[in-house]
Amino acid sequence: MIDFHTHIFPNKIAKNTLAILSASCETNPYTDATAAGLRESSQKAGVDCSIILPVATKPEQFTSINRFAEQFQGEDRLLSFGGIHPETSDYKGELQYLKEHGFKGIKLHPDYQQTFIDDIKYKRIISYASELGLIVSIHAGFDPGYKELTHCTPDRVVNMVEDVQPDKLVLAHMGGFFRWDEVEQYLIGIPAWFDTGVVFGYITDEQFMRIARKQGIHRILFATDSPWGDQTEFVEHINRLPLTADEKQMIFHTNAEKLLDMKIPACSSE
Repeated sequence: MIDFHTHIFPNKIAKNTLAILSASCETNPYTDATAAGLRESSQKAGVDCSIILPVATKPEQFTSINRFAEQFQGEDRLLSFGGIHPETSDYKGELQYLKEHGFKGIKLHPDYQQTFIDDIKYKRIISYASELGLIVSIHAGFDPGYKELTHCTPDRVVNMVEDVQPDKLVLAHMGGFFRWDEVEQYLIGIPAWFDTGVVFGYITDEQFMRIARKQGIHRILFATDSPWGDQTEFVEHINRLPLTADEKQMIFHTNAEKLLDMKIPACSSE
């Protein structure tokens, strides 16, 4: 199994960062947001690989965030994408660096980066990332830390996709957290993958299944948004849904392996 959406922080800042985010988002975490904590959670849930999605909240964080991320290249259950900020003055150079250092993709968070997803600064990053063959994972929809404004709404995603036509676009939270009616209205059929990050308990199973089937099971990725979703609970929830065994395998790992263009070896449960 592959969890396509998780977060960790360096040990020295994990406790304080988690406390700040927990208070801001008014939610409780399921791990301590360290690499060790995520590995422990993954092993308990039977997750073979957790994809780490680092968020750069300032342009100058590029070097430190990606130096930390370079430690996790697919061994011992963890694989990290790279982080980049839309205000960077050298987006091509930074994306080339990430490609050359083996990163499979990048993470963008329009709310934490306070930029609308159809802004030219994002469009040029997504366009060049696609040219380099990088996956682009985007926080989509509402974020509890930014209650006053949503920077990545389904209609804005459509604007961006029409202009950029990205090859490997992943929209987190089933296309738009708490915007699922708009996802059904605007996003069904676009060439993008939806991840299941932290949606269970918020979206009804009926609407989840409707979106998944209309978009195509081959474009749904298992994800938890750990530490904000519990990996074991999410595995169990997927297994309870009215999906065939083949469809569950697609969601749990086959779709992700195709998108990553790599085979993830199963880990021992011991």
